Amino acid sequence: MSSEHVISSKIYWGIWAALICLTVITASVAFIDLGPLNTVVALVIATLKALLVVLFFMHVKYTSEKLTKTVIIAAMFWLVLLLLLSLADYSTRGMIHAGMP
Repeated sequence: MSSEHVISSKIYWGIWAALICLTVITASVAFIDLGPLNTVVALVIATLKALLVVLFFMHVKYTSEKLTKTVIIAAMFWLVLLLLLSLADYSTRGMIHAGMP
């Protein structure tokens, strides 16, 4: 027996409106000089948008908790791996260019 979740169209329209608002906010913030916080604000807004899409449009909100925890742990593992490899690359760039004439 499959348990199918039926979500009302009002919720979908609300999520769509929230995504549009967050997109407008992202574009607006791009024109404001926040210094080093520009990237942080843009990533926070992008994370909120991704969270809305994953939870509602991909129906992750209605899956089992065990599956959700597994996906979150896997995603965090890959994020940490990506950041560590990127930082390792970035930290060695100065050494490579220093030896070049």
